[in-house]
Amino acid sequence: MQEDLFATPAEPPRPTSGTVQGKPGQQRKNQGVLASPSVAQWAELAARLPAELRFGASTWSYPGWDGLVWDGVYDASQLSRKGLEAYCQHPLLRSICVDRSFWQPLTASQYAAYAAQVDGDFRFVIKCPAAVTDAQVRSEQGQGRALNPAFLQPDLALSCFVEPAVQGLGSKLGVLVFQLSPLTWGLLSRLGELMGRLQTMLAAVRQTLDGNSASSHVIVALEVRDPELMTPALAQMLRSTGCTYCLGLHGKMPPIEEQLPLLRALWPGPLVCRWNLNRIFGAYGYADAQKKHEPFSEIRSPDPHTRAVLARTIAGITRAGQPAFVTVSNDAEGCAPRSIALLAQAVADAG
Repeated sequence: MQEDLFATPAEPPRPTSGTVQGKPGQQRKNQGVLASPSVAQWAELAARLPAELRFGASTWSYPGWDGLVWDGVYDASQLSRKGLEAYCQHPLLRSICVDRSFWQPLTASQYAAYAAQVDGDFRFVIKCPAAVTDAQVRSEQGQGRALNPAFLQPDLALSCFVEPAVQGLGSKLGVLVFQLSPLTWGLLSRLGELMGRLQTMLAAVRQTLDGNSASSHVIVALEVRDPELMTPALAQMLRSTGCTYCLGLHGKMPPIEEQLPLLRALWPGPLVCRWNLNRIFGAYGYADAQKKHEPFSEIRSPDPHTRAVLARTIAGITRAGQPAFVTVSNDAEGCAPRSIALLAQAVADAG
């Protein structure tokens, strides 16, 4: 991904009609969720971004986004059920990562309820249930109790994940992410066997998607949490199945610049990135990040280095006409909408 290969195309402004006036800080109950009038200020910046680029947050049920995304203070459960209609009116938020599907499989009707809240240009990033991508059956505290007999089973991946997502989201499905939980040493010591199982499952997923004209556009991305997996064999396996590598920016993984060689090995291809957790909190720092960042309304842990490298990567890939899906968690810097705005500005300036 050499930077001299790319030139940023212009995108016409995205419409912001439908944004409803409201008063920040006002409690809202027993009604739909309304967008903050402040989101209109981002239309000009959004118009400068590549058409291939889609930013999104990692889940959306945060009352602290009052005045940034929402027009008042809403209950988290209300935002979870009805917030997407307001969320998608933000000109910079053209995607969302549905983390909920990792913890429990969702039905086609649940996906369809999400799809009904957003416009036709919106795209979802969906995580495969851990029942497929975790090699262990875990306790409520996250400790491994036994080996998972369904680990990487193609039939289960299709029936509990791919098929409901395609049926429920239709053309609004953008990316299927298969995030491998940290693996046991036994599996890491048998990488050839692991690559074979991954190849079988991902090939079945890709074949199913390509067999349906309505889903052939969907990107399949593999995210790992073990640096030992970042090998040429992984790149070869992904290329052979028509899948890509998801940049997982997280304390368990090396920094972004050390993960980029995998994307170069898969070039040309799309970018899928999930900026999950600021590295200052370490590999197991979600609780500490949450404590520091609540109510997720401002940047409290700035990471200008990661942001700058990611912005250059986005600009280079999209200049070549490749799609880019970049989702950001509040745990990256403290407030996903503010991090996305800074990333968007950096990408626009790079053009």
